Amino acid sequence: MIYLDNAATVPMLDEVREAMHEAEERFYANASALHTPGHLAMNEVENTRELLAQLIGAKPDEIIFTSGASESNNTVIGTFAGCLIETSPLEHHSVIEAAKVYRGRKLPKLYSYMLANNETGEFLEMPKIDKNEYNNSPLFEIKDDWGHALVTDRRKAYLHSDLTQVLGKMQIDVNKLGLDYATFSAHKIGGPIGVGALYVRKGVPFKPLIIGGNQEKKRRGGTYNTVGIVGFGAALKKVLKEQSWVTYNTGVRKLRDLLAKRIVDEIPGSSLNTDISPDASLPNILNVSFRAAEGESVQLYLDAEGIIVSTGSACAAGDTKPSHVLMAKSGDAEVAHSSIRFSFGLNSTENDVNEVMKVLPGIIKKLQQISTIN
Repeated sequence: MIYLDNAATVPMLDEVREAMHEAEERFYANASALHTPGHLAMNEVENTRELLAQLIGAKPDEIIFTSGASESNNTVIGTFAGCLIETSPLEHHSVIEAAKVYRGRKLPKLYSYMLANNETGEFLEMPKIDKNEYNNSPLFEIKDDWGHALVTDRRKAYLHSDLTQVLGKMQIDVNKLGLDYATFSAHKIGGPIGVGALYVRKGVPFKPLIIGGNQEKKRRGGTYNTVGIVGFGAALKKVLKEQSWVTYNTGVRKLRDLLAKRIVDEIPGSSLNTDISPDASLPNILNVSFRAAEGESVQLYLDAEGIIVSTGSACAAGDTKPSHVLMAKSGDAEVAHSSIRFSFGLNSTENDVNEVMKVLPGIIKKLQQISTIN
């Protein structure tokens, strides 16, 4: 099998699997408990917290563990319920749909812009936030479910970014990016599914999405997923040790660009939806459209050949509507419906590219011949 759907999820690393098996045997206790097994489990949780903080330039107490990026995104958007919320049209559904629910008219304003898009890999221009600019409206007040005030502030705007696709692919400094909030997910770097994290800059507004416990300093209730968090930590440790962003931006980028060139050169009617010029996109994602060839059909034909790709975001699988990302980018439903996302990982090879190009031209030709689109 040739796996080129790493933007959806990276196969679990051997180091992660081993660390989680050990955690199941040694760190099985509730990490919130006061006894020794509980302390040992909590030590592992805190180790992972420190690793992520180190990787993104944050303080450990600015990291909150969640079940994944969707929960993290919803937590931030929900914090600004009733406020002005601006998102790019290219955001993940967990941002776009949450903003529809929580968006209001009062200040302060939340900007939520992903640094790199999950379907095309392209970088977005981030809004510039003046953290010293305050509004003249009444104090911004967040209340808990019992009506108690949690946070008051008069800043005009805050900035959140979904960095789920970026982690491990490039160096991150939340301070240089000017972020107040940032979202991460373990399975995008070879960690387990079901574990994520949220960066919350100290002192900014925050309201828990999940209440009912003292975990995470009352910022996220629920028993710690210690085994999952240990797995996240093992993946982070490998990213830090091997500086994976270096390999992504050298070897992986070369593979991505090679496939892009061969597709354009060898397949009539193909066009790139990803700008592969330097500094325009992540090094591992390539989104391509094939005129008169429906994307899901291309995916299924490739799957039959043992080549795993996607038609866009895995979270949108089964949705017959064209990709909202490509519709926002091109406005062309045919382009959006005929798209395929190839996403490389650290284990991808030039042979993967060769195997794709052995079968892809024939698949596209066959589909174009039976298409009703001229």
